[in-house]
Amino acid sequence: MALEPQAQLRKFLEKSQKILILIPENPETDAIGSSWALYYFLKKINLQPAIAFSGKIPEKFGFLPVPEKFFSEISGARDFVLSFDTTRNKIIRVRQKEEDGRYNIFVTPKKGSIDPRDFSFILAKFNYDLVVTIDCSDLEKLGSIYIKNTDLFFEVPVANIDYHSENDNFGQINLVDITASSSAEILFELFQNINLEMIDQNISTCLFTGLIGATESFQKKNTTPKALSFAAQLMEKKANQSEIVRWLYKTQPLRILKLWGRAMAKINWEEEIQLVWSAISVEDLVQSRGTISDLPIVLEKIQESYSEGKFFMTIYNDTPQSSVALIKTKSSKLAQKIYPFLNGNFQNGILEIKIEEEKNLEKTGIALAKKIQKILSQ
Repeated sequence: MALEPQAQLRKFLEKSQKILILIPENPETDAIGSSWALYYFLKKINLQPAIAFSGKIPEKFGFLPVPEKFFSEISGARDFVLSFDTTRNKIIRVRQKEEDGRYNIFVTPKKGSIDPRDFSFILAKFNYDLVVTIDCSDLEKLGSIYIKNTDLFFEVPVANIDYHSENDNFGQINLVDITASSSAEILFELFQNINLEMIDQNISTCLFTGLIGATESFQKKNTTPKALSFAAQLMEKKANQSEIVRWLYKTQPLRILKLWGRAMAKINWEEEIQLVWSAISVEDLVQSRGTISDLPIVLEKIQESYSEGKFFMTIYNDTPQSSVALIKTKSSKLAQKIYPFLNGNFQNGILEIKIEEEKNLEKTGIALAKKIQKILSQ
């Protein structure tokens, strides 16, 4: 009889030592809190975890202790092996020297010279026993981590932990529960079944952060009775709810709060494609003392405020005669549907589109909404 996914994962953990935890390139609060919690829990049970993701940690997570083994890219994940067949000729000495930008290896055979046929170059196994992805509906959400290391996902077992209904079930183990409120809820249940006593204040704070982020402080429809029960248990273990809420929702600089308010006052809703967008004028930036670099944060806050939306956009004038649109989507699958047809620059989860010879922000917004609608109808 086949084991349930949770039992499968527990069995893998029992025979693993080095675990690589991966989260989306642009992680939600749930992904950050859950992955941090898993990292510290694995350390408590004497494993060697590491976390990697190709984005930047938002400032609002500054209250969480950053894991010691945290990488923006996977380096040293596997060895490259120079192999010599010594059945006919032994190697008696090897030395190396780095000069002029080259790393040279000098090999001295016991007799004569080395036959090129006795030399080969091979890849060793990856230095991880298990890869765990959290809050990833598909591998493409990992961004450059996946693009640069595709072999990793074929050679190392993958445990896929998620709660989104669109998950591709790409792992050898798919701990995917679409009835859960969050990845944090799934992980709490896993930890509980392994050893509840291992959940200390640090781990409980990380898990509670994930729960609050995914449920918007337990106000969203996805808040389950189980999530509330787990939250109560985490608070018993000293998770600091007030501190978490203060950092996540109340620590933005005044200029961003002002700019966000001005953007919300001019929200447009395109019902047919579930697009939420706002035009940010030069006056908005001046009056709020905000800058263009603040707009990605404003866009994120618009997304947080409209859970029913699928597409989110802000538009601003970069010159007196042109404008720029910043677009986010609710999921990577939606991004794959429209981004290739919009001719923009994609970075950190946001598509940036330059619109030449159009300074009217309202016209730009309406035109882009119609273009997205046309792309989706094809």
